[in-house]
Amino acid sequence: MKFTEEHEWLRVEGELVVVGITEHAAEQLGDIVFVELPEEGTEVAKDDEVVVIESVKAASDILAPLDGEIVEINGALTGNPGLVNEDPMGDAWFFKMKVEDLSAMDDYMDEAEYKDFIE
Repeated sequence: MKFTEEHEWLRVEGELVVVGITEHAAEQLGDIVFVELPEEGTEVAKDDEVVVIESVKAASDILAPLDGEIVEINGALTGNPGLVNEDPMGDAWFFKMKVEDLSAMDDYMDEAEYKDFIE
């Protein structure tokens, strides 16, 4: 897994990159009450706003960590946004994307570096 400074996690599954937010981010946001996901098939560039999440505290944007195409979204979050609080690093992934250059993930932190970053 890799981690961004925006508290997203990235995991490679075959040819796809799965993207979600970290436990730290979910804790900081508080109770998630709404998640707006992108359309499947959407082409995104790194740092494009892709997902909107709203909590009882604030609204936040999730940015595309890489250039690519959104090929799958986690529809379970639309009906149950609280899943982000329950399992942010597992079942509450936001989207899967196909990227041309997986080596771009090398720019992001590994788990040890991320733990240092949030301390």
